[in-house]
Amino acid sequence: MIDQAIANGLYLELLFVAMNLLGILLINNLMLYKQKVFGLISLMLISGVVMCVLEIVWTFVDGHPDFTILSYLAAGGYAVSLIIFSAFVNLYLIDRFGIKLKIIPLILIYALPVAITVLLCATTPWTYLMFRVDESGNVLTMEFFETVFHGIVYLYIFSPLLIAVYFLTIGKKRKPAGGEIPLSIFVFGAIAPFLYWLQLLLLGDGADVYETTSIPVSLALVYLVTNVSTHSLLKTRAKVEATEADLRVGTEIQTGSLPTDFPDRPEFELFASMDPAKEVGGDFYDFFMIDDDHLAIVIADVSGKGVPAALFMMSSKIYINDHAMIGGTPAEILERVNKLVCANNKAHMFVTVWLGILEISTGKLTTASAGHEYPMININGKYEMLKDKHGLAIGAMDIAKYKNTEIQLKKGDSIFVYTDGVAEATDANNELFGTDRTVEALNAIPKGASQKEVLAGVRVAVDAFVKEAPQFDDLTMVGLK
Repeated sequence: MIDQAIANGLYLELLFVAMNLLGILLINNLMLYKQKVFGLISLMLISGVVMCVLEIVWTFVDGHPDFTILSYLAAGGYAVSLIIFSAFVNLYLIDRFGIKLKIIPLILIYALPVAITVLLCATTPWTYLMFRVDESGNVLTMEFFETVFHGIVYLYIFSPLLIAVYFLTIGKKRKPAGGEIPLSIFVFGAIAPFLYWLQLLLLGDGADVYETTSIPVSLALVYLVTNVSTHSLLKTRAKVEATEADLRVGTEIQTGSLPTDFPDRPEFELFASMDPAKEVGGDFYDFFMIDDDHLAIVIADVSGKGVPAALFMMSSKIYINDHAMIGGTPAEILERVNKLVCANNKAHMFVTVWLGILEISTGKLTTASAGHEYPMININGKYEMLKDKHGLAIGAMDIAKYKNTEIQLKKGDSIFVYTDGVAEATDANNELFGTDRTVEALNAIPKGASQKEVLAGVRVAVDAFVKEAPQFDDLTMVGLK
């Protein structure tokens, strides 16, 4: 058997290893896996670190008669942190199985034993139920501590092992996470007693002096948490990759459906742009000739993100195009489209739409809005907001009605329409770009600029405002002169 001094040193080294591993694991889970500080896994690891620290203090002061009070505090603190740590281990393992406990079982099974332990440790200098410090300063653990208290601790730590065995055998059809978590917990249950036995073998006779539970449990827990967290991270990464693929498809649907060949006509100039955000939305614009003398212009914003929004955008775009070609005023077209969308809208999505029809020969522009942003119009050499008549967004209610707004445009007049990604562009201070800045940006553009330059100027103003803040929504604009 090894010398007592060597056993002391080896025991403290093992405690330091356990404490450092739990501390590193805590930091790793907070930084890498983005766990919350007050989350179950973090609280478990924090209480484990505290338990190791208090056991180290207990080991240092044990046998020193001048530190009797500190011995009681260290031993009592260790007992409290041990049962809290063990309870959190149990809760963590139970949670891995997807088992949710109600408030009364939580109080009876966890809170009550912890509260009783705190009470017993606080009164043990007088009752000697948990510990006693003799004349030489040695901490002596009482029979209650060795039997009842340790029995509860072992029950906390190893009872989930029985659940793991169940999920790995007769409960195979119901096993969570494809069996990876039960298998990890089963291995954890095997590692802990093996390390406990190995520790006793290394310490020899000196093992009787120490409370040796924290080292094997801490080391086994490092395996378990790392294994489970890595498994969760891989599953999360797979979901992220699937989502990114979904967004890429949405982007391709969205951008591929937008017209890019702008008409080269002497009567008018038209340009449009759409800058998608990282999360694909459902912004779209469209323009097409209804006949030789009528140009239709559409800009819209679908609710939602990703492929569903992109698909809803495509169907809405087709409906508007088809019904515009059938004929009618913008208000009549939107009313027909709304009834069609509402009849087949099980996903309860909606789309805001601004539709304008320009009579090229006269310059008369007739518009209707289904809950879309107010356009900016320049009919006197200066842009200002045009508060046209609004109706409900397409898809909101099948009884929605829409009204026409007529604008007489003359040579040199222009109109700027956009989606909320412009006015609601947000800087780092969470301040919106707003419609006032949009008007200012338009009026700051030199007279005689092309519509392409007008849209580029607004985009430059938006970028200068938001700076490094991320773009959360599509930025879609259409300019007609």
